[in-house]
Amino acid sequence: MELIRCKATARAGLVGNPSDGYQGKTIAVGVPDYFAQVVMYEWEDLELIPSQEDQSRFKSMDDLAKDVELHGYYGGIRLVKATIKKFVEFCRGRYDLHDRNFSIRYESNIPRAVGMAGSSAIIVATLRALIEFYEIEVPLHVQPSLVLSVETNELGIAAGLQDRVIQVYDGLVYMDFAKESMIEDHGLECGDYERLPLESLTNAYVAFNTDAGQPTEVFHNDLRGRFERGESAVVEAMQQFAELTDHAKRAINEGDHKMLASLIDQNFDLRKSICQLPAEQVAMVEAARSVGASAKFAGSGGAIVGTYHDDEMLGELHRVLTTLGCELTPIST
Repeated sequence: MELIRCKATARAGLVGNPSDGYQGKTIAVGVPDYFAQVVMYEWEDLELIPSQEDQSRFKSMDDLAKDVELHGYYGGIRLVKATIKKFVEFCRGRYDLHDRNFSIRYESNIPRAVGMAGSSAIIVATLRALIEFYEIEVPLHVQPSLVLSVETNELGIAAGLQDRVIQVYDGLVYMDFAKESMIEDHGLECGDYERLPLESLTNAYVAFNTDAGQPTEVFHNDLRGRFERGESAVVEAMQQFAELTDHAKRAINEGDHKMLASLIDQNFDLRKSICQLPAEQVAMVEAARSVGASAKFAGSGGAIVGTYHDDEMLGELHRVLTTLGCELTPIST
């Protein structure tokens, strides 16, 4: 029996977020230590196997309530099911799919509700497995938009393209979502994506605290509404996020680590100027900065990302962040 195994890593928004949902620009990096994996094999029926995240047995009502807050009512199985449905619809009229059935299961070690894109990782891994099982080719730049359509159209999840782009492309990627940079392909809107040299991103880290996590919709402080209403501070901030991203792209290409660290810090300061940020997550950033590291939110949750100078500073980072209940992981390049 041939097994298909496909992975998608967690991600950290390095510079530019949250402007990806506002015609901005971002740079994101994959975090290989945390990933979702899908296993698929031919089977007599089409079978979706629940994982540990789809549990139906709890120690108490409080445990059940907490599980629903983190995973929703259907855990990750709804993500797999929605991906399959959207894949079928996307392929209809474009590709001739064989009629063999399959069994599919997923697992993930990506911490939930900390802004490291655990949900989209399951969808990306599922999409990769489907593409391999049915032996078709979907252009790489189209795949993130297809993944996004699963979340926004099928599941009603508010999201932008950034997470899906880095998880499809892997490594370190610059993304341009300006209106003039967007194109339509296979019926989907796609941005302009460019791989950057991952080896130039030295001494980067992520840290997270699952107790400090919050759902994305809580975190965003009605940014969408404020942006659409034309609030000047928010509109100008999105433009500045894009400018920071262009500067960061240049710093990475030139190996200017000092400049990149400064831009990461500026990104956080700018976000703080337009949003009421959770105190527990701000404390993580401030703790990292207290030992000389750069730091910003990795996404919209309880994770931060930044850079450090050397192993001695990494040790200091570990010390101050552990005090706050965080787990720290250097990003391997």
